Amino acid sequence: MDQILQYLAQHTMAIEQLLSRGQMQREIAKSPLFNREKEKVVGFINACCLYINMRIKRSGEEEKISWVLMYVQGEVAEVWKENVLEEKRQRISAVETVKELFTKMREEFGEFNEELRKVDELRLLEQGGRTCDEYVQIFKNTSRESSYEGRSLIEEFKRGLNGNIRRRLAEVELPPVIINE
Repeated sequence: MDQILQYLAQHTMAIEQLLSRGQMQREIAKSPLFNREKEKVVGFINACCLYINMRIKRSGEEEKISWVLMYVQGEVAEVWKENVLEEKRQRISAVETVKELFTKMREEFGEFNEELRKVDELRLLEQGGRTCDEYVQIFKNTSRESSYEGRSLIEEFKRGLNGNIRRRLAEVELPPVIINE
């Protein structure tokens, strides 16, 4: 952890030196903190791009990457950031430019992977106040682009059912093997 902080501090100092030399003069808002919320990935990346273009465009890629990573904070995002920094330190990282960093962020946290988004939707789907027919239709639509098949798909379907229906299914001698049953 000390190495990570030292790494960030070095690159922050480089940015501060540029500021003190007057090479960065316009006062603009800094990027918001990023804590891995999917709906904020695009906004965070756009804010970073604007700031970089306005303030640190002439800086090296290392400084730009470090600047962006300073605003990646909180739980899973922090762990991801530590992994990126460790890979860079060990020179096993594919992240050499800020553009590559943004691509990696989209892959990890954004809507970049439609299949993973559908899996997340499926895991959160519950019958709630819907009829069984409504729940089946919504489940089918959501599951189409997920990687679930066969037994795992049925188990995910049952998990989302209301408790009473789930209990009744557990009591059946021959449980259904396809959703339509």
